[in-house]
Order: sequence, then structure tokens, then C-alpha cells
Amino acid sequence: MLKNQDIICISSIDWDFIWQGHQEIMSTLAKNGNRVLFIENTGVRTPGLRDISRIRDRIKNWFKGVKGIRKEKENLYVFSPVILPFPYSRIARWINKYLMLSVIEKWMKIMDSDDPIIWVFLPTGMSLDLLNSINKRLVIYYCLDNFKAVSYYARKIERYEAKILKKSDLVFVTADILYNRCKKYSEKVYKFPFGVNISKFNIDTLDHSFIPSDIKDIRRPIIGFSGGVRKWIDIDLMKHLAKSNPDFSFVIVGPLQMDVRDLSFFKNIHFLGQKNHDELPYYINRFDVAIIPYLLNEFTECIFPAKLTEYLALGKPVVSTNLPEVVKFKEQYGDIIYTTDSKENFNFMIKKIMQGDNEIIINRRIAAAKENSWSSRIEKMSQLIQEEIEKKKIDREVRWKENLTNLYRVARKKIWSLAISCILLYFLLFNTPFLWFLASPLKISEAPQKVDAILVFGGGVGETGSPGKSTIERTRYAAELYKQGYSNKILFSSGYTYVYNDAENMKLFAISMGVPEKDILLEQKANSAYENVIFSKKVLNQNNYRTVLLISSPYNMMRSKLVFDKLSKDVKVIYVPVNNSQFYNRDEGARLEQIKAIMHEYLGIIYYWVKGYI
Repeated sequence: MLKNQDIICISSIDWDFIWQGHQEIMSTLAKNGNRVLFIENTGVRTPGLRDISRIRDRIKNWFKGVKGIRKEKENLYVFSPVILPFPYSRIARWINKYLMLSVIEKWMKIMDSDDPIIWVFLPTGMSLDLLNSINKRLVIYYCLDNFKAVSYYARKIERYEAKILKKSDLVFVTADILYNRCKKYSEKVYKFPFGVNISKFNIDTLDHSFIPSDIKDIRRPIIGFSGGVRKWIDIDLMKHLAKSNPDFSFVIVGPLQMDVRDLSFFKNIHFLGQKNHDELPYYINRFDVAIIPYLLNEFTECIFPAKLTEYLALGKPVVSTNLPEVVKFKEQYGDIIYTTDSKENFNFMIKKIMQGDNEIIINRRIAAAKENSWSSRIEKMSQLIQEEIEKKKIDREVRWKENLTNLYRVARKKIWSLAISCILLYFLLFNTPFLWFLASPLKISEAPQKVDAILVFGGGVGETGSPGKSTIERTRYAAELYKQGYSNKILFSSGYTYVYNDAENMKLFAISMGVPEKDILLEQKANSAYENVIFSKKVLNQNNYRTVLLISSPYNMMRSKLVFDKLSKDVKVIYVPVNNSQFYNRDEGARLEQIKAIMHEYLGIIYYWVKGYI
């Protein structure tokens, strides 16, 4: 069996979900000395109200570990990622890839893992993103379902599945239909239906004296089903069986994942809920007949129910609907199981079994289960994996020259792409109006009106990168508006100091332009637009000023307005940015410092939003 490998498993279920092949395979490989990172389901749809409990559990599991990773058992780590719940949004996928990779790569570094095997159960865009971003030794895709038949949302991942199939070194499937579909994209497709853990489901080592309390007093005979109660359960068949056999008890062991109100009216149907996988053999051992009452549809024609081999391992007679994979199993092993295509025949077969079973058939069931054990399955998988690893190693050594040439070719292509992108970006920013189009949402300009005060936010080094330039522009404009009679008071707000305080400098310059000192107020604490609003508002309140003209940089207006709207709704603000600002002169095209200043404003708005200032 495979040893000493690092495996990153991208699972389609959570670790604490119903125990399936995902957990069985990874547990077995971890037990055999391989190090496994089990990434829980990242989803195929946007969650709704019904998923609140799952979301809550995911968050709890995230906090159980370090950045979502916890050690479940020796060599096995479980990653419960908390990500944006929009699996088909490109922006969300980009953010989620960053969030997950930052954790996965750190785990790999700590574990000294350079080239893990990536084992994919979930063929989504998110899985593809991870696959493309992680250095890997091998890619394995285990195709379990016909996703396009599961739900509307699951159909969307079909295109991603095709890409993952093409990237996979080995493809495992559970059914012939899946084999034929995957064969279109990969030559290395192998059929491995889910198996049974014989060490757990062993009739010889089971403690037959132990009977779980919630099934102990249920009247026999018991017709039992184990597994999730999902939409492919044939409700009409179950109703027919319960109605036709009022003296039989029908026991369902597993979580309810669909509406079962139509069955709850029957007193001889018992729902026992989900059980720990280690407890399950004791419930099945209590069954007189085990059933697989699935509908026949596009989804179920692709599944091999793992419960079939679990039933057989405990020697139980099995009646199933005509699922293609179960029928094939019957053709291989004969009359150890019963299959049918009608409710009446299903009922007839159960009653026929009740007439008596025999030791020979019981032993044949157990023998068939052993032939389909997980240990046998995983051993064969491991052999294929080892062979592929060796083959790739030989290929690398033989094709080193070709591979090195290809690497240089790819590198040259990337360099050219980067160079062309830089040239185009340079042309776009410096030789077209694109920068000013990008900046236009930031600028708010209104006609001046008579107000209580003219409020000027100091420039500091501001957008110009040096003290004084923007300060002079803003002060000059304030003095002009003062002289035109729009207000008889000017409030300068700035805590920036370069030799002298910025607000004090503005005051001196305004006086030199003919503004009386008595009409000038100062606020000398603020070091940001946010603080400008906070501290100047106190001065305005002290003087009972309720209307102001705000003077600042043309592209600082949007950020200032957002802060005022959040923190000072009682003050009416008219936004009058510096007109004809020399710094934003467009006559000679855009300059690097102008680009930096405009980008700074956008980043400032994002920062203020994160901090809750706006």
C-alpha cells in the first residue's frame, strides 16, 4: 500500500458528515504512513437558510484549529475553510483561492511538503484553481456522481470537471456510466466502486449481545435501511411496503435530508437518525432484511451504494430496486441479493426472505463483501498510484531537455505578456483620458452658496508630495470666496506640521491676501480627512455653524463627503474643490504623481470602509 506520500484531498463532503469513501480512503492512507490534508467541502451552490447549521458548524470547526486546520488523528489533518459563499463568481473565486492557498502553503511549508499528491472528489472551479496553484506530484480525480443530475447548481460544474479530467494523471470511478463519460477526457480511467471496512463490519468479531437501546424494543421482523434519507429515496415504495406489512417494522438509520412527512404517518416506520459509523454494524445486525429503495433516475444509475457491501458483510439478505450497478453486482455474484423493478415484487421478495434463509447463502454474502473490501480497493489504487509516480519520474529524466526548453518557452511568453501589458497600461494611463475617467467619480463640485463658514482641509504634503503647494491653492480659493461674500468666517483644519503648522500657515497666507485675522478660526489636530471632519465639527458646533463651503483637493471630495454623511448629518456641506488645480493640470497628460494621488484616494475609501468610518 502507498507509503510516505503527502496527500491533499479536496473533498465533496465534510469530515463529520456521513462516513463514506472519502473518509475511509484518507483514514487508511494516513494510517499507513501517508500525511493527509483533508479539505472539507467548499460547495457547489450559494448557501441558504437551510444551511445555517452547516455554516455554524464550519465556523466552529475553523476555530477548533489554527486558521481552520486541526489534527484529527495521526497523519491526518482537516482543513475547514471559511470562504465567500459564491462558487461561480470570478471575484469570489479569486479571493477564496488567496484565502485558502495562504493557509495550505503555510501548512505545506511547515510539513516540508513540496510536491503532494492532489486527490480531488469535488470538480469545481475552486478545486481547479487550487490544482493550478499548487506544485504537485500527481493528480487523482475520483468521480463519484453524475453532477449534472444532482441539482441545477451542480450542473454548472460540468465544464470544470472536464478540465480537471484532462489534468488528472489517474481517474477512478464508481460506475460504468461514469467510466464511459470520463474516458472521453482521459486514457487512465479505472473502476473502483465503494467498498466495505471488513474490520468494522465483521460478523465474527461483532458483539452480538449488544443491541443499541433505540432499536432494541422495536418489534421484529425489522426491514432496515442505513444511509442519508435524500431525494432519491422512493417514497411511494416505502409507503407501499409499510401499508402492505403492518406487522413489519421499517427502520431507517441515517440523517433526514428531505421532507418525510408522507412517511411519518406510518406507525411502523421508525427514523433513528444519524449514527456514528462505528455503531452502524450493531444496527444493521438487527435487520432481518436490508433494503435499498432508490428511485431509478439519471443520478442513481451512476451510483454504487456502499451500504450494499456493508449489508452483505454482516450476512444480511438484500432487496434493491434495479440500480444498474447493483444489477451488475448481482450478475457477478448470483442470487445473494434480490433486485426488482416494481413495488409489488419488492414486497414479494421481502416476504419470500422471511420464509427462511440458509447458511450457505449467508457465507456467500460475507465472502462477496470481503472481495469488495476497502483494503482490497485501496491496495489496487495504491499500486496504480505507485506505478504512475515511477512512470512520471522516468519521464522527467528521459525528457529533461524537452521539459527545460518548454520551461524557457513559457518563461519567455510570460515576459512578453508582461512587457506588452506594461506598455498598454502605460499608454492607457499616460496618453489617454482613462485616468481622468477613472478619477471622475471621486470629484464632487457644486456651485458656491452663502454659508456660515468656509471650511478648508489642509493639504499637508497632500497629493503634491511636498508641503505648501496645495495649501496655497486652497487658501487662495478660500480667500477669493470670502471676498466674494459667500461667508464672513474661514475655518482652516490641519494638524500637519512641517517646520510650522499647516493651519497656521494657511491663516498667515489668508491674512496676506486681506482676510481679517478676527474672521479666521483654526483646528490644529487633524491628520486625515476623517479627523478633519471629527475635529472641525467640534469647532462648527461651538460656533453654531450649520452650513459650510468645503474646500479641498478635487478628488478628495468623495471621501470627505462619505465621512460627513456618516458622522455629521446635521451640517449642510457644499463641496467646492479647488478649481484649476495646478497639480491636476491635464494639459501635459497624466503624471505618475497624479496617478499615485488618485489611487491613494480609492485605497483611502476602501480603508475607511473597512474601519467603519464611512
